[in-house]
Amino acid sequence: MKYSIKVNEVRAKEGSNIKGFATVVFGDSFKITNIAILENKDKGELFVSMPRYRSNERDESNGVIYKDVCNPITAEFREELYTNILDAYARIREPEKEETQKQEHTKEMPEFSVTVTPYEREGSNIKGLARIYFENSFIVNNINIVQGKEKIFVSMPSYKTKQVDEQGKPIYQDVCYPVTKDFREKLYNEIISEYEKAKDKSNEKARESAEKHHGNPDKEKDKEATPFR
Repeated sequence: MKYSIKVNEVRAKEGSNIKGFATVVFGDSFKITNIAILENKDKGELFVSMPRYRSNERDESNGVIYKDVCNPITAEFREELYTNILDAYARIREPEKEETQKQEHTKEMPEFSVTVTPYEREGSNIKGLARIYFENSFIVNNINIVQGKEKIFVSMPSYKTKQVDEQGKPIYQDVCYPVTKDFREKLYNEIISEYEKAKDKSNEKARESAEKHHGNPDKEKDKEATPFR
């Protein structure tokens, strides 16, 4: 899969293990931000940490469990991507080599597939949860399908910034998102299409289950209308 990497060094506060942040763009079409470059101070080694979100799950000590918003699926692509990110970070610390940190961009759209799970909870405007798979090498989780005032729309994973809008409400920033209009339309249309298919399939299963346990009302009416012979 073709992609480009850009890294920014961070002058972190004393005691912090954050050394930089990376951005990865797949095929000039889909951007992943907030990829942290951290230092393991015990080993003196750098490692890559993908953007994460706070889940509702708890560990054995009742601590909050954080999960990756997105991550490589295969060991091969993980090693390739993380190595390239760390190499890019090493290069920006050498000014004469800084221009080499960007890989060649391509206008090709990355191949992808999506899966959607309908989601219904009273009082919630979230109607489905989606995942994107890029060339079976990279996955993006935690994508919401939201019911708006007039229609449903796709909401990419985001985080709350320290900024506020004119009404004093916190501003959220997408962690990963389509870069181009063409790819955005293609991706979002595919997600909504898969949501509609999954919802129809879910409704059909619910109807079949109801018929199995309570009978088919239409068939019962036919029985009542048919005289005994």
